[in-house]
Amino acid sequence: MMESLCVFCGSASGSRPAYAQVATQLGQLMAEHKIQLIYGGGKVGMMGALADAVLAAGGEVIGVIPGALVERELAHHGVTDLIVVDSMHQRKAKMSDLSDGFLALPGGYGTLEELFEVITWAQLGFHHKPCGLLNIEGFFDPLLAMLDQAADQEFMSADCRSLLLTASDPAEALQQLIAAHPHEQPRWIDRSET
Repeated sequence: MMESLCVFCGSASGSRPAYAQVATQLGQLMAEHKIQLIYGGGKVGMMGALADAVLAAGGEVIGVIPGALVERELAHHGVTDLIVVDSMHQRKAKMSDLSDGFLALPGGYGTLEELFEVITWAQLGFHHKPCGLLNIEGFFDPLLAMLDQAADQEFMSADCRSLLLTASDPAEALQQLIAAHPHEQPRWIDRSET
């Protein structure tokens, strides 16, 4: 059962109106499904559009943001709960602990880094939570092609490649994440050893 979803997305809105529009649709759907949003705590860009949509539809939003970014990213003080932590590492760990799954929307380095960290954790068996991409207007097509190439050239197994769910619309993305079964991977090391 999915009660909370961590969403990684840009603190910018991007060049296409569809990015923020789909983030808003996702937020409305999350509230309708009573899925709490866990996110990076900003009030601007796609982050802000998503959080505002969840709140406007009566849902709950938990933002997690490092103290150094509170002013820079314009922390969203209207969320249900704003958790201020000391570092980016603490931010990601806290968001992971609070979430039943992960979904990435378009964004830059930070979004990609967050996504790859949680998918790596899934591969290592640190968690068994579903991980997905919302591929708005083909934004992630080059990334997906790269991952397919990595699997084709045996840098990852097909099983590991399948850990990343992909959808092109928010309803499909949520349905995939809700329906996902825990994926057991052999545990190579304990999380405490990293």
